[in-house]
Amino acid sequence: MDDVRMNKGSAAGKDVEQSEASSPEFQSPPDVAPSPEASGLLSLPWEMVTHIASHLPAHCVISVLPKVCYALRNVGKDNTAWQLRARRLIGSKAIFPVGPREDFDWPIACLEMEELIACWTRVAQVVAKEHQANVVDPEGVGQQRRALEDGPAAEGQEDNRAAVIEPGRVEVQEEAYDVEEGVVFEEMGGVLHPVVGEDQLVELREVLEERLEDNPEEVLEEDGDRPVLFEGQDDAPDHLQDLAHLGFQGNRGHLEIQHQPNRSQSPPPALECLTLLSGHIAEINSVLLVGGGGDVCATGSRDRDVKLWNLQADSSNMLMHTLVGQGHFNTHQGWVWCLASQGHLLASGGFDRTVRLWDLQACGAERGVIRTEAAVICLSCLPDVLLAGTFNEKVQMYDPRAAVPLVKSLTHHTNSVLCLAADDKYIISASKDNTVVVHDRRADRRLYKVRLRSYLRSMSYGDNEVWGGDIRGRLRCFSMRQGILKYLSRFDVGHTAMVTGIHKSPGSLFTCSSDFTVKVHIPCGPPKTLCTLRHQDGVSGLSVEAGVLAVASGDMCVKIWRLRKSET
Repeated sequence: MDDVRMNKGSAAGKDVEQSEASSPEFQSPPDVAPSPEASGLLSLPWEMVTHIASHLPAHCVISVLPKVCYALRNVGKDNTAWQLRARRLIGSKAIFPVGPREDFDWPIACLEMEELIACWTRVAQVVAKEHQANVVDPEGVGQQRRALEDGPAAEGQEDNRAAVIEPGRVEVQEEAYDVEEGVVFEEMGGVLHPVVGEDQLVELREVLEERLEDNPEEVLEEDGDRPVLFEGQDDAPDHLQDLAHLGFQGNRGHLEIQHQPNRSQSPPPALECLTLLSGHIAEINSVLLVGGGGDVCATGSRDRDVKLWNLQADSSNMLMHTLVGQGHFNTHQGWVWCLASQGHLLASGGFDRTVRLWDLQACGAERGVIRTEAAVICLSCLPDVLLAGTFNEKVQMYDPRAAVPLVKSLTHHTNSVLCLAADDKYIISASKDNTVVVHDRRADRRLYKVRLRSYLRSMSYGDNEVWGGDIRGRLRCFSMRQGILKYLSRFDVGHTAMVTGIHKSPGSLFTCSSDFTVKVHIPCGPPKTLCTLRHQDGVSGLSVEAGVLAVASGDMCVKIWRLRKSET
């Protein structure tokens, strides 16, 4: 079946190439047709303009060209050009997207793929050399790492690694990986093109300079200021002000994906890895980035606590709060197993048969407690409903605002519900009984049920695709349109144990497993693995938001991968 789909994908790619010249999107639109008054770049045929733009980085086409002039706004609207760009990055034999092509966000997919390739291929090279050095000379791993890094090590880095961790202090290890311009990705059959040279962009820059001279405020106008919380509250608690300073906007829901274009200059900055070495005293089961900007991280552990971390603070002040209800010493009275958020609301579920609600706008104050019939295994938080998958085979629907929060219990499974995904129309649940069920919220009935050979342990839903990781380390992909869940394919990406976490967006795919690894892929069919990160213990979960990757593992550590800040 996969071979047939692969052949169809290749044939479809050929059709795109053959129809390029005749596509109406490649013809010069009426409002940008060459005229006697046009000069420079805009006097060229529209086909040449789009060809020049195809060699610019995706973020330039999306964010910069529309500010140059009205005519160049149409360059980013050419879906055929974006499809050709995607084929250049992935290769002609891979299927992309794996799911439905209707309403697919091609510009964002190409933007994410270019950034993913530029950042993570360099990390993969460093990690591979470190692994080889560790096998040959385990005692010289530190020297090998410093030799691989471009530039001197960060000040105090070596001392931090050897320092004794004090109680209540967060020790941070930073590892910087520089990104080289024009990275060649031969394994994927494509090249990530660097910025076009000055000789090729002189006409475009002249137009931009004229625009800057005439009306610089219009050209450089930002999309809008971020809302600031607690304005005028000078006497707010320190960590409350931290949340306001971070521009806390709230998570847009468990399923919605942040599509904010990266406005950084090319080449992208290096990635840095922060390792939070203290805080919990038992295995961390869940990690969640909240706030919309990847600046605040929540962690839930078997030590019964949920902690909030300010990732923008220095190493000694990252730990903001340990969430504790009134009259208790811990967040829960049993293992904390799952986290979910919506806006300023954070929900934590545990083995003590409760879902506890916390107000991130009020320094993590407790907003309420929902008591369930069994241990809570998974959560999904939407603007109008809170979903909980429990050990007793049910999906519970709650309204946190109501005095009696339970709205309805769904009993579509015959074993524990292990993962959930939902939007305003459908609820998708996977259980240990090897089934995946689609429930229609509006009709209040089960629409579809799929039985697998091995059950799903993790799930990600978006862009009409459902990706799941099963107990055997395989990835499963489904299309999801109008309530119909269609099984597409199964992929082996190299995991040798259950996939404990998965995050999929239009141009990126992250997976983690209890086999001690985290993998970064391009979400094509089959997925192209860019990098494999190895940990000292099984990885229990991950979270991705605004280009930040948070990873939780059984060694009581949380690793944060993010773009390194520009040096000032």
